[in-house]
Amino acid sequence: MRPITTFVRHNSIKAMLATEHGIKAVSKGKYAKNLFSVEPKFVGTDVRIIKETDDSTFIAKCDTSGKIVNKPFKILVTTDLHLCDDMELINKSLDMLAKHVEAEKPDLILFTGDVVLTDYQQVDCIQFGRFMEKMGIYWAYVFGNHEAREEKEYHKYFMLKNLVSFPHCLSKFGDPSLFGYGNFFINILSSPTAIQQSIVMLDSGRNTSPKHNIENGAPAELKCYDFLKKEQIEWYKRTIRSLENEYGKFKSIMAMHIALCEYENVMQLDENGKYVPTGKAEILYGGMYESIGCSEFNSGMFDAIKELGSTQAVIVGHDHINDFCAKYDGVYLVYAQYDGYNTYTMGSNFGWDEKDWMQGVTMIDMTADGEITFRQRFNRDYL
Repeated sequence: MRPITTFVRHNSIKAMLATEHGIKAVSKGKYAKNLFSVEPKFVGTDVRIIKETDDSTFIAKCDTSGKIVNKPFKILVTTDLHLCDDMELINKSLDMLAKHVEAEKPDLILFTGDVVLTDYQQVDCIQFGRFMEKMGIYWAYVFGNHEAREEKEYHKYFMLKNLVSFPHCLSKFGDPSLFGYGNFFINILSSPTAIQQSIVMLDSGRNTSPKHNIENGAPAELKCYDFLKKEQIEWYKRTIRSLENEYGKFKSIMAMHIALCEYENVMQLDENGKYVPTGKAEILYGGMYESIGCSEFNSGMFDAIKELGSTQAVIVGHDHINDFCAKYDGVYLVYAQYDGYNTYTMGSNFGWDEKDWMQGVTMIDMTADGEITFRQRFNRDYL
């Protein structure tokens, strides 16, 4: 049962937003301009929630009688919308996202962090949730490094409390003993006794801290982007094994914000200052235009992935102008296309014309037996 404080806060914000919409209507848009104005089309879904635990949701495609059916499954992933305080750019990002959703009609939408970053984050995460609900598709959100800025009154706990109240949001708080907020599984069933694909969603943190460094075997003084903690890795291994005991072997995808250190094995700087393939990975598409924003400390998640043999792909955000999809040591290492405009772009960094920018979404097409392929969709196609 939702605590009364959360209920009051959430409904107070909804009442305030309703008032704002009234003011905007009466003033014909002159006042109350801090409202998301994009109205996405309803798409709908034949996906249903089959069951839930504290840190997992089991979903499946179902026929009209509610019976689970084993069909191909389509996932739309995007990241780094950076919905900040420029309402024109907020609405541009949301409009582009709505266009991709309408065109692709995905079964699930995933956000890998740095999405709602306005000065009124607790209000605007509800605006964002309402925007998503209008499309009638299940969605999930994990945090990036920017949602964690308490100095700006960004509090992930309160934000997640608001997000999980929406009927189609599959995010969960997960095990409270783990680092962060929002470590959870989404298990896509192909039958009542088999998993077609599992999606592991992780809070990859913000920056390192002496406390977590010491607890995880990193140098206490290390200052860099964060890493996955030992307890998160052990939870991942424990959950995969538990699910295998019940459902048999299955494939999985890992989604989070900050890249694993192994992404650095895909491309490297040449003598001309351009990123070129290292030869250690097969690059399927995309490129690299900035350094990998991973931690300087490798906490061992990739080793755990190889040990278990379930996770066939890792998809991240964070590095806006990297968008490669590569296969390294048998595992896909993928950057989701970012959808944000209120941040650095190929225009600000390299002077590229907007018709060549890489904002967009990444599509994961999954067969009935859980095999996956990746493809890019670009916002520039709608300019």
